[in-house]
Amino acid sequence: TVVSAAMKLLNLLTQIPNDDACSQMIICEGFSILLRILAPITPHISHQLWRQLGYGDDILDASWPKIDPKALKTENLTLVIQVNGKLRGNITVPAEADQETIQNLALANEQIQKFLEGKTPKKIIVVPKKLVSIVV
Repeated sequence: TVVSAAMKLLNLLTQIPNDDACSQMIICEGFSILLRILAPITPHISHQLWRQLGYGDDILDASWPKIDPKALKTENLTLVIQVNGKLRGNITVPAEADQETIQNLALANEQIQKFLEGKTPKKIIVVPKKLVSIVV
């Protein structure tokens, strides 16, 4: 899991164009975080890279990255829509949307309309922040 997450971070860092000071700062901070995350499982190479990249003498003296709660909040959510237990599409809704709004958006979705075939749903189940299940 750690290696997979580290690879995702590395892939994101390599996609950033290195053409201005702001981009270079982001890349530098990203590699700093990547090395601190990898240090417990690859201590020798992490320590060596930490020193060669000029972050300091010892990676063990570095503090862990701090979490910014504002960065974790999302404005929109993508919900999966199932019709009779089968995945039929998805919708993007505001994070604060109530169940009625989510149901209306799901029923209005073009992909879902063709599976409803003009029938009235018997039951609509909304699992908060995950999915909408429609039983026809």
